[in-house]
Amino acid sequence: MLIAVLGLVFQGLNLGLEFRGGSEFRVATTSLPATYEDIARQAIGATESQRAVNVTVVGNNTVRVQTERLNDTDSQAVRQNLAEAFGVPTSEVSGTFIGPSWGASVSQQALRALVIFLALVAVVMSIYFRNWKMAAAALIAVVHDMIITVGIYALIGFEVSPATMIGFLTVLGYSLYDTVVVFDKVRENTTEAFANGRMSYAEAANLAVNQTMVRS
Repeated sequence: MLIAVLGLVFQGLNLGLEFRGGSEFRVATTSLPATYEDIARQAIGATESQRAVNVTVVGNNTVRVQTERLNDTDSQAVRQNLAEAFGVPTSEVSGTFIGPSWGASVSQQALRALVIFLALVAVVMSIYFRNWKMAAAALIAVVHDMIITVGIYALIGFEVSPATMIGFLTVLGYSLYDTVVVFDKVRENTTEAFANGRMSYAEAANLAVNQTMVRS
């Protein structure tokens, strides 16, 4: 947990183009060269040698190149360089600008929705288990899982894209799911243990965790 937090504080997240803004180019090739990344970086470096470049493949033969924001002149030059480098007409190279306001707006709305969602989850779990401590424990487990996951992303430097955010939310969902299943099994096992006296509370709770591990 401490390492993950330090990674977030000192390293920070490597936000994708959708969050920080920039220029994006897509090259529709007939066949994808094995060295497409080097080709794209060399083409960009011919005019923008100091700019960070992210090269990925979209679909089967489309190369996506993301850079910091370029002006119209530089953008046109990059399109021309990419077309020549990949041996395609300039019309097969598209260039767009993505503003950072989109990512900021989506992030703000997502955080607001997440807070509301967790508050509702806490209420529902408190009612279902008839104990607010269960809800508090589940939320602590979610925070634990999310900090470690996001912290690893920060330490390794993986790019955070909208798809990454979906992945984080999936981790959050599974964390809550497994916690609820564990608590449900704890309640079931301890009720049975108290009824027949064959297991202690600790043994019944440990069995619930083991049963959920197998299921997960």
